[in-house]
Amino acid sequence: MDALKSGSRLEKVLKAGHFAFTGECGPPKGANVSHLKEKLAHLKGVVDAVNITDNQTAVVRMSSLAASAIMVGENLEPNYQLVCRDRNRLAIMSDILGAYSLGIRNILCLSGDHQKFGNHPEAKNVYDIDSMQLIALVKKMRDEGVFPNGEEIDEPPRLFIGAACNPFADPFEYRVYRLANKIKAGADFIQTQCIYNMDKFREFMKMAVDMGLCEKCYILAGVTPMKSVRMAQYMAAQVPGMDVPEALINRLKAAGKGNYAKEGIKIALEQIEEFKEMEGVAGVHLMAIEWEHRVPEIAEQANVLPRPEV
Repeated sequence: MDALKSGSRLEKVLKAGHFAFTGECGPPKGANVSHLKEKLAHLKGVVDAVNITDNQTAVVRMSSLAASAIMVGENLEPNYQLVCRDRNRLAIMSDILGAYSLGIRNILCLSGDHQKFGNHPEAKNVYDIDSMQLIALVKKMRDEGVFPNGEEIDEPPRLFIGAACNPFADPFEYRVYRLANKIKAGADFIQTQCIYNMDKFREFMKMAVDMGLCEKCYILAGVTPMKSVRMAQYMAAQVPGMDVPEALINRLKAAGKGNYAKEGIKIALEQIEEFKEMEGVAGVHLMAIEWEHRVPEIAEQANVLPRPEV
């Protein structure tokens, strides 16, 4: 694959009407390239693109740009995450151009978790622009071939633009309008926060469909398999904007201590099957960070293999 010349595989999969299947990988907390490649090897040929997180939860890791470039060299397609927390607009635009020059063709525009949640809470944030403005910036650079000051770009970064969406944050009724604003700003595809409250997500998607948003943008439903009861309880109590029903926690408990992971994967597979049939859902984003080795079996059991040729 000549990544420097080819466009986004993810874009081609979605535009062809296939059910997309993307994965995620957290870069190492150091410069261990071999470990990163080991994790990526589990995803090769299994997913359409792999999100590379950008100092997720404000914890220092290898840069998402460097890790994405390594992925290109491994013949995998990165979905390069870029957060506004750590950069002003000069650095952001520079990184966007650099990413495209390295063969990266997808970008996920994020605000970024506040640094107080991370391992360097004393760090100063930047937030020169927010995620909505970042989406609009990438679109302007791509479609108009100019910087915000009107100067021309010699070769515009032709990136497939993604954004995140949390359908469960309060106030719930506003979430679909925030999604609409991101689409209006220029998002081509959306990856949602991990979904556990299926009833509430069905309601959210009905609103999105009724507003015509799914005709303007591809929505990928977020799935994170629960590894244990403790993980479920932590996410329910400690992760802002997360909605984990008590019934799901009880189901994991009923499975028994030695079967938590098996039951968590079973729940994820049930979700994927429903998403395949849910109006407005164009694919699944499987977030199995530090569980990359389980992704092939999940994909196999979910009947999403082989991935389509595009």
